[in-house]
Amino acid sequence: MRRSLGALCATVVVLAACGDDGAPDDESSAVIVTTTTTVAPDATPTSAAPTVTESTTESTTTASPAPTTDALAPDVDPPPSDPTVGEPTVTTELVVETDRPVDLAVRPGDAALHLVNQSGTVVRFDPATGSSTVTLDVSGLISSGGEQGLLGLEFSADGAHAYTNHTAADGTTTVTEYAVGADGVLDPASARVLLEVAQPYSNHNAGDLALGPDGYLYVPLGDGGAAGDPERRAGDPTSLLGSLLRIDPTPTADAPYSIPSDNPFVGGSFAGVEGAAEVWSWGLRNPWKIAFDPANGDLWIADVGQNRVEEIDVVSPTGDLPAGYGANFGWSAYEGNDRFNDDVADPGNLVFPVLTYEHSTGGCSISGGAVYRGSAVPGLEPAYVYSDYCAGTVWALDLAGQRNLTLVDGLDTVVAVRRGPDGELYVVQASGAVSRIIPA
Repeated sequence: MRRSLGALCATVVVLAACGDDGAPDDESSAVIVTTTTTVAPDATPTSAAPTVTESTTESTTTASPAPTTDALAPDVDPPPSDPTVGEPTVTTELVVETDRPVDLAVRPGDAALHLVNQSGTVVRFDPATGSSTVTLDVSGLISSGGEQGLLGLEFSADGAHAYTNHTAADGTTTVTEYAVGADGVLDPASARVLLEVAQPYSNHNAGDLALGPDGYLYVPLGDGGAAGDPERRAGDPTSLLGSLLRIDPTPTADAPYSIPSDNPFVGGSFAGVEGAAEVWSWGLRNPWKIAFDPANGDLWIADVGQNRVEEIDVVSPTGDLPAGYGANFGWSAYEGNDRFNDDVADPGNLVFPVLTYEHSTGGCSISGGAVYRGSAVPGLEPAYVYSDYCAGTVWALDLAGQRNLTLVDGLDTVVAVRRGPDGELYVVQASGAVSRIIPA
């Protein structure tokens, strides 16, 4: 029996993204989001950082969405997708350029963008003054080739602490806590390692961090890398790999963090399955970006696929439990909705994607993603907005009409779509540009 916990009960199949991963991903690639052996399908790998190029405002599109809808629910016809009715017309506006950005974070009470550079720096950019300040530099502590580097940043609810996710020199995924000054600078002397997870391969590091509505820290981890989940870690919640972890950064007498008492595996097992106490959800391949919907607490996961399919998963809170409690997203028994490793049993209670798309039309690696709840773009709310590293298109999954809309075409190397301090959405490109989505 398939179990859908998402805000949308529909499955939408769309076109575009990822590349062949029939062999372990090449760690020499400068691109950190693709789970392929190359920067793009059939491209030549390089260890050099992407060149920062001049960015201009992108062209607007009101064409019919490139993705196509499949059955939204059994025996229900898809809603109309007339591009002239109720679809926003947007473009992008360059805000700042930086060095190899992979993400941006928001500090409560701060109107600045906190930019995460794969090379090892965090930069605070103030849109009001145009000034940039390096607030953290860990470039001497990390490995930053391929899919490794400084990959994630999150702030505590009061903005007094920050959490980073980086790849140590030996390849270990490392989550660190820092005290943050009033000026937004992270104090390196205060660094406290919360979590270290050994990585058997150099790819599928994931790297994101998110503070949940419950105040706990959510840490997505990839399946350990190589191709096809060779050690079958993703379906084994006793391994932290291939899972979404949920921890309390508050230390105990014996550990650098605490385990929330309502984590599913606190008692050692959940629904007859044994698992590690840190694990909140599992069955993930390379959950590059996750995001909570600030309006309802839904959890959205952009999980990078293998040879054919990219997927978006969404789960909702259940009673008093936050979104994702005990959810198994199916990798590597399934890639998207399709059976993958036949030797991995289907337990019958998997959470299947709310949206999948194929690699056949030019995409290679999904880049999530945030639910838009802003006010600057009329007609866009509510929608989950996301992109793809190779496709260069920004899409919006319209939650009200359950349609997938094309917002912007012609971008390159999109690695993230994020909500800024103003509630509006920003597109982050590995080539260096950080742009704001605005009405055309």
